[in-house]
Amino acid sequence: MTAAASQGAEAFTFTPENRAKADAHIAKYPAGCQASAVLPLLDLAQRQNGGWISRSAMEHVGALLDMAPIRVYEVATFYTMLNLEPVGRYHVQLCRTTPCWLRGADALRDACRDELGIGLGGTTEDGLFTLTEVECLGACVNAPMVQINDHFYEDLDPARMREILRAFRADSPPAPGSQTGRQTSAPASGPTTLTEL
Repeated sequence: MTAAASQGAEAFTFTPENRAKADAHIAKYPAGCQASAVLPLLDLAQRQNGGWISRSAMEHVGALLDMAPIRVYEVATFYTMLNLEPVGRYHVQLCRTTPCWLRGADALRDACRDELGIGLGGTTEDGLFTLTEVECLGACVNAPMVQINDHFYEDLDPARMREILRAFRADSPPAPGSQTGRQTSAPASGPTTLTEL
């Protein structure tokens, strides 16, 4: 966590609504095993905190789960889905794992850099976009792809990537999923089996 992020962090507690959600997650686990709820609680804290988890939020989660703070920090620093510093309104996570790389992830990275005017790990001056590179997001068959906030955009090329970023900038996000019209994970040429109901 940068000094700026830690200095800007205020004491964190769940809102009553989110505390009820946290309690529901905790209730899924037997007594003494409540630490198993750490990931959903960190995700909930991140959503409440504007897309990132402050040290105060991690400590609050740890107290609710009767976990030592270091155990919560270990989890929070391991997963790329958890942000330890503020991110833009639209968090563009570019997959760089082998299938996406082989299908053009480098060109997508360059398109994002050119369109947004920021490098990897950067946030635009207006606070709208943060660009990060992550490992496999699990949509390998529809590579290359990016995740923007909670949505996957698949079967991308640089031109479509630029269009998507412009649509987000205009506050008109396009529909997620395949950007070529591919049906789920069918071959790019279309389904070859079970073509009739």
